[in-house]
Amino acid sequence: MLPVIYSMSVSLDGFIAGPTGDIGWTAPEGEQFRFHIEQTRHVAAHLCGRGLYQEMLVWETAEQTMSGEAELEFARIWRPIPKVVFSRTLNSVAGNARLATDDIATEVGRLRDRPGEGVVAIGGAGLAAAAIAEDLIDDYRQFVNPVILGGGTPYFTPLAKPLDLRLIESRTCSSRVVYLGLPAHALSLAPRNTSASITSASITSASITSASMWKGTVSQRSKKFL
Repeated sequence: MLPVIYSMSVSLDGFIAGPTGDIGWTAPEGEQFRFHIEQTRHVAAHLCGRGLYQEMLVWETAEQTMSGEAELEFARIWRPIPKVVFSRTLNSVAGNARLATDDIATEVGRLRDRPGEGVVAIGGAGLAAAAIAEDLIDDYRQFVNPVILGGGTPYFTPLAKPLDLRLIESRTCSSRVVYLGLPAHALSLAPRNTSASITSASITSASITSASMWKGTVSQRSKKFL
């Protein structure tokens, strides 16, 4: 059974976007971008809502609009990933995506029971909240940024009961962003600290984004690495 993860950038006070929806503070630099790329290699399937799906469409034609080596590499990894889009308004989707036909518990169950390796990633706080309510998420991944927003969209919406998590991994990205691995169902694991700066060779864990993820060009990355 494939694990389900929820991974986004978050402010020190727990928000993934500011009061007006601003996410400019989440823009990753080269080292963090490489970390995201390596994590994306392990994504077996991705679930998202309409908004994130539409923003990610830019990667379907990346070769026509981008020239950066890292951006094009991400596009080549991202496009083949099977995606399930939850939407009340879309009638069709493009690329390797399909519209959800069942509730999130059923859709997640189908994906996590697929043969093979990797993780099932959920993108977006709203969809993640529904998954949390159904106790579907195995690992919470946060890229903690040194910024205080004072309000906005929270990483966690109000919970019906506390989540019993344990920190088993921490990494420092570019001496600025701290990555935290917080599994929900692995309380027997011993914590490990990998706070040294991340390099491609040091990346072995399977996780992603982002859930909310990448939009193309360095200036646009802030809209995707959540």
